[in-house]
Amino acid sequence: MKPANRVTGVTCALATAMLLLGAPLQAQDVVRIGFASPLTGGQASYGKDNQNGAQMAIDEINARQMKIGGKVVQFVLMAEDDQADPKMGPLVAQKLVDAKVAGVVGHFNSGVTIPASKVYSDAGIPQLSVSTNVKYTMQGYRTAFRLMADDGKQGKALGEYAVKTLKLKRLAVIDDATAYGQGLADEFEQAVKASGGQVVKREHTNDKAVDFAPLLTSIKAQNPDAIFFGGYDQQAAPMARQMKALGMGMKLMGGETMNSAKFIELAGPAAEGHVASTPGAALESRPGGNAFASRYKARYGQDIGLYAPYFYDGVMLIAAAMKAADSTDPSKYLPALAKIRYPGITANFEFDGRGDLTQGLLTIFEVKNGKWQVIAN
Repeated sequence: MKPANRVTGVTCALATAMLLLGAPLQAQDVVRIGFASPLTGGQASYGKDNQNGAQMAIDEINARQMKIGGKVVQFVLMAEDDQADPKMGPLVAQKLVDAKVAGVVGHFNSGVTIPASKVYSDAGIPQLSVSTNVKYTMQGYRTAFRLMADDGKQGKALGEYAVKTLKLKRLAVIDDATAYGQGLADEFEQAVKASGGQVVKREHTNDKAVDFAPLLTSIKAQNPDAIFFGGYDQQAAPMARQMKALGMGMKLMGGETMNSAKFIELAGPAAEGHVASTPGAALESRPGGNAFASRYKARYGQDIGLYAPYFYDGVMLIAAAMKAADSTDPSKYLPALAKIRYPGITANFEFDGRGDLTQGLLTIFEVKNGKWQVIAN
């Protein structure tokens, strides 16, 4: 019994000391924010960048000692690896729901986000995603919010830019057969045709392929003015290198998943001159954009990969909606999120009735001297 008495005595002494010092005895309320992205596999570089952005927001919120419901809340990020696998989406979503998260930032891939979104909807948990396939917010789930412009807007803008501004008339189109890649390629193809251009070849690959020589050789025979690829940087980069090796001097065009530091790193000199978009404003054009980039580099020792500021904004939006509703209960802050107006790092956020941005911006970049530089917005 003596050891137990000594422990009790120490505990009482500590409690007395805390009271004398004015320290709070009650623990802070913990609010769990779910995060899901590919953290392993070929797309892990995206996932880690996403996680970095979300964690920055968590830490900055906690540093402010935010009060909700009269109590200081402590935000915690619960990160899960969905492996960019559509089958893992609902499993990861259910795991986060079971962990009682109050909101979710993710998933990353449209093919993973769409099946996962039903799980969050059934649980009444808000989900903020960067997935751009138009189907995400067309399902009627009031818990689904998109943090950037969708593929309809992005593909249309890219197709029109290719034909009307770059004066490209004969285009080849390739997609990686994912929900994201195929959806974006479909919209691009439609916009090219509507703008008076011609799609001379439409090809499909998969998101694991690395040898594109046979496919590119077939396309070369059609003599296109440019190639559009709906897919990710780890494939766009070898495609660019193989195009150069085959003497194909035309531009490679793509969406935001090609517009990354990783693409330039992997493609090397073959990246020069290629074009890709982002469904948002250039970060340097946004108030606070350069400051965010500096904080990110100081903390992680590297430049932003791609989506970190969007995931940062996603966490900040959840916190702002909770503050507005004075509640961390999803059922109570969800209405505040739906009608929020928030000046984020990547956009001035305001959602329409489907959960899409009322003002979905788009910026087009070209690789010049080894860096992505804005050429149109």
